Amino acid sequence: MTKKQKKTDFAPDSENVSASVDPDEVAHFSAMAATWWDPNGPFKPLHKLNPTRIAYAKDVLCRHFGRDPKINLPLKGLRILDIGCGGGLLSEPMCRLGATIVGADASEKNIKTAQAHATEMGLDIDYQNITAEALAEAGETFDAILNMEVIEHVADIPSFLNACHSLLKDGGCMVLSTLNRTAKSWAMAIAGAEYIMRWLPKGTHDWHKFLKPSELARALRNSRFDTNDIKGMVYHPLSGQWSLDDKNFAVNYLVLAQKTPNA
Repeated sequence: MTKKQKKTDFAPDSENVSASVDPDEVAHFSAMAATWWDPNGPFKPLHKLNPTRIAYAKDVLCRHFGRDPKINLPLKGLRILDIGCGGGLLSEPMCRLGATIVGADASEKNIKTAQAHATEMGLDIDYQNITAEALAEAGETFDAILNMEVIEHVADIPSFLNACHSLLKDGGCMVLSTLNRTAKSWAMAIAGAEYIMRWLPKGTHDWHKFLKPSELARALRNSRFDTNDIKGMVYHPLSGQWSLDDKNFAVNYLVLAQKTPNA
């Protein structure tokens, strides 16, 4: 049996899950797995948000690794982990930018959806039904990690971030996005998106698990990361589009974290 087969055979959907995996969260997203690529389905907010996430990730990764963002395939040669990849909404565009992508998710149904769509698109992406902790135990390493809209669904944040630290090569970096714990985020992400607009199934988010930027920075520091950049993401109702903002972190925000040198 090959190393890859050993990893793929690990089944986080079973009882043998790692500390950071919340079984209820896995079950919730597994139930929606077939709808990942429906732009008007339960993941409509992510489809709207995706161009802004991609633009930020491309920009900070190119800057971090000294790449020209204007060239074709600017991320070529970089091995990137998309942790909590879901159906592959972020993995596929990053693959098209030239990166070698490993997409990992604790939901087997999500992985099957992602694999089927990547095959349909003719993209070579290594999707695995596995957790961050299991990847770290297998000795995997990456130049960068995409950790997008994941940490607010994690059961054990220190365990999860420690695994991410182990997975990064020296000099590597991690791009995170999550939700701030504010009255505005409750109004928009839960009351608005789940109950009024019904873009998301009720119960998709738990406001109490949202992280303030200071809390995320502290958790990253405790797991031996330096926080190098933070940007807010602002929704514009009239256009239905998102944009980056240097000062407004009230709802969604993005962070670039670097593995602390010699840590």
